Amino acid sequence: MTDVRARAAAERAARDSYGRLVALLAAQAGNVALAEDALADAFEEALTRWPDAGVPRNPDAWLLTVARNRIRDVWRSAAHRRSVPLPDGSAGAAPDGARGRAVGDPPAVDPFADVDPFAIPDRRLALLFVCAHPAIAADVRTPLMLQTVLGLGSAQVATAFAVPPAAMQQRLVRAKRRIADARIPFVVPDRAAMAERLPPVLEAVYGCAALTWRQDGRDLAGEAQHLAVTLAVLLEDEPEAWALAALVTLSLARRRTGPFVPLDEQDPAGWDEHLVAEGEAYLRRAYRPGPPGRFRLEAAIQAVHTDRRRSGATDWAALRTLYVALDAVAPSLGGRVALAAVVGRLDGPEAGLAALPAEPSPAFQPWWAVRADLLARAGRRDEAVAAFGRAAALADDPAVRDHLATWARVTAAGGPT
Repeated sequence: MTDVRARAAAERAARDSYGRLVALLAAQAGNVALAEDALADAFEEALTRWPDAGVPRNPDAWLLTVARNRIRDVWRSAAHRRSVPLPDGSAGAAPDGARGRAVGDPPAVDPFADVDPFAIPDRRLALLFVCAHPAIAADVRTPLMLQTVLGLGSAQVATAFAVPPAAMQQRLVRAKRRIADARIPFVVPDRAAMAERLPPVLEAVYGCAALTWRQDGRDLAGEAQHLAVTLAVLLEDEPEAWALAALVTLSLARRRTGPFVPLDEQDPAGWDEHLVAEGEAYLRRAYRPGPPGRFRLEAAIQAVHTDRRRSGATDWAALRTLYVALDAVAPSLGGRVALAAVVGRLDGPEAGLAALPAEPSPAFQPWWAVRADLLARAGRRDEAVAAFGRAAALADDPAVRDHLATWARVTAAGGPT
């Protein structure tokens, strides 16, 4: 077998199984960092051995066995040395069923003894709840999910969050140490606790998706959708999880390269019809009798937009109904700004300006962008030029910034309104 084929096989295993393998290893060892290091060693050994020996019939079982043995080696070494902490200071974290051992000691009972490498249980859901545990700082939950569940490198995660790689690495190390030191259990909350524990998980996955809606987050788009769908599949019957999967998938269907184009000006023929159908199927799975939740409403809003691919027109009245409902369920400045934009489409720009919330502090870029558009439509040219300039200055995405700056120039020159 060639190095190329062996590497391709290892990459497939990493893409398809990394989260499952890390989740199982971390749950049994009680230590995320140790699990990641052991699995990295296993992948490195695979790249060394598979070109000559061939790819195993069950690559996941091979990788799990090697990683498990690596963890046992670390424990044996720690027991021999009776030393202070293993890498990242987390050797003292007790694996499932072996709480209370001293730092540096191996577990009294081998937590891997009953694990069948050929029937790997899926512990990713438990790992997602660990990443979004109340003991973990909110600003590191999404990065932690991206690294531990999807296997993204800290440098890639740092770029997505516009944080220096060294700073992001420190945050992730601290979070993993916190998991070990606090002995956060790798368990899925029962139904009684789910209402409290699920929202942070959904928010963290949503945060991952929000990164991809920026032009510079394009490389993470598929990963965010994979994470959202994984969560929904693992939870099985949780409507808001399926709604989140629908929201992310429908948004992904409209992604495009090149210059920024506002949603209502995009050509629907360029959208991904397969992702649209997939997202709509997830939204149907999210349906339950009774009042809809936040993500179901947001997904329904996306579905109205993508339906333009079939109907050729945007149902602005339906959007107003949905945004009003969203404001009642999960009020936010962003939702109210979007509602004002819809009102401007239905009732005219002056009505939209009247519906726009008071100028926020600190400045909110979408507020200025919507205000600029409404002012331009109302013929208030000078105010519109100033608002376009302010919106452009506040934009993080270079493509959006260029688009708004162009409209400021066009409006100033007396162009279309």
